[in-house]
Amino acid sequence: MSSAVARTRFPATAALREIQAPVRERLEAVVTEMRRVVSADLPLIKQVSSHLLQIRGKMFRPTLALLASETAEAPEERVVTLAAVLELMHLASLVHDDSVDHSAMRRGLPTVNSLFSHQVSVIMGDFLYSRALEALVSLGDLDLMRVLTRVSTQLTIGEMRQLAALDALSFTEQDYEMLIQAKTASLLSAACETGAMCGAVQYRDALCRYGKRLGMAFQVADDILDYTETASVTGKPSGLDLKEHKVTLPLIAALPRLSRAGRAAVDALFATETPADDQIVEVIALVAEHGGIEDARRRGEQFAREAEEALDRLPDTRARAALADAILYVMDRRS
Repeated sequence: MSSAVARTRFPATAALREIQAPVRERLEAVVTEMRRVVSADLPLIKQVSSHLLQIRGKMFRPTLALLASETAEAPEERVVTLAAVLELMHLASLVHDDSVDHSAMRRGLPTVNSLFSHQVSVIMGDFLYSRALEALVSLGDLDLMRVLTRVSTQLTIGEMRQLAALDALSFTEQDYEMLIQAKTASLLSAACETGAMCGAVQYRDALCRYGKRLGMAFQVADDILDYTETASVTGKPSGLDLKEHKVTLPLIAALPRLSRAGRAAVDALFATETPADDQIVEVIALVAEHGGIEDARRRGEQFAREAEEALDRLPDTRARAALADAILYVMDRRS
């Protein structure tokens, strides 16, 4: 991080539980609200919903919304429903992504498409979206609806942008940033912006900018993990993006520097429907050797600095401190 304040005030590695401490009670209420929103009489929906709530993850987006609402120390009660809506939208996007990618595992548990079917997965993703929007409508705030329905469109466009890439290895850094803005940063930005609208509206623009840059840093860091960490950290096998022929920033950065033999190894992997483990290992080593991981890390750090700068206008509250900690958490999620 660039700021001396950030270096001295916060620990080198921010634990998520510490970030969530200022909103712990409300976060527990969000989980209860999620269960209420997705409740249904149909047994299959109950079964799938129960499974999804088990793999809901670390509730990072609801945490950001709750913290944003508290930056002026006057949070509104409706932020609990808003946070539940955000997490359900996120879950819906994961359910659809897993079905599209034919992924078998998510956070150490079977995906909906592998445990049930692709048909159930698609329909359940639609159900989560529709229930989330119903809950959003109940808040009676057209401005909140405008922000979150726009994000829903961005999430869809992001997925279509990825599917429409005919030559994955021609994907540029600009293409990549447009993709992660749509697929990841849009929802984190909306979490911060709409959270601000529920108690700290005077900081709405600043928190929107913070969330957008945080989201970009989050996805870059996640893509680096796929090259550097094991399943115990990410909840999925290392190298999964390469197995699924996904081109992310480490590979984009390394490609122009590869030798002819190195480029041939990458081309061979992408030409193989189911790449072998040794192919994955070889390409990961090539990307590391040619600076792809370090270049990606520097870009992620730039996004993180921009997120930190967006917090400058916010008052010195416990919530603001937690949002600053969230930047460190995003950049080093091994804690």
